[in-house]
Amino acid sequence: MFIVNWIVIAVVLLALAAVVAGQLGFLRGTAPADLGVRDGRLKPPSTTENSVSSQAALYPDHPQRSYADIAPLALKGDGPATLARIKAIVEGMEGAKVISSDPGYLYAQFTTRLMKFVDDVEFWFDPANKVIQVRSASRVGRGDLGVNRRRIEAVRAALAATQ
Repeated sequence: MFIVNWIVIAVVLLALAAVVAGQLGFLRGTAPADLGVRDGRLKPPSTTENSVSSQAALYPDHPQRSYADIAPLALKGDGPATLARIKAIVEGMEGAKVISSDPGYLYAQFTTRLMKFVDDVEFWFDPANKVIQVRSASRVGRGDLGVNRRRIEAVRAALAATQ
């Protein structure tokens, strides 16, 4: 009984320490310096299961290519108009902050409420393929529990519902 009580106390203290670390910003990670479009590509997916990318197939030897693979977003009008719609959708999502936006590219950060984890999300109008390429990746951790995929699918659904 004594050992069980100490284990419970230790688990509670560990959880409390994690929340405090998150609130103090220790779990934010560092913003990647290599985001954006280079040679018609967004940054590759993460090497762990914490990102999705509509361009994962461009990296056939990537260790997480199958996990990261997600379809690009269909245009709703032309590229700039579609990105403007996506920007409005993203601005209405919990924890979102648009960092940069222009007619061909949108970069936003999503911060979780409790632990303050940050995910970097990019949308790029790919004029050659006439789609919006996407990449959503967690800065820290080895997994994302499907959060990045659900986020992009929520944007896809909201975009499809717009007029």
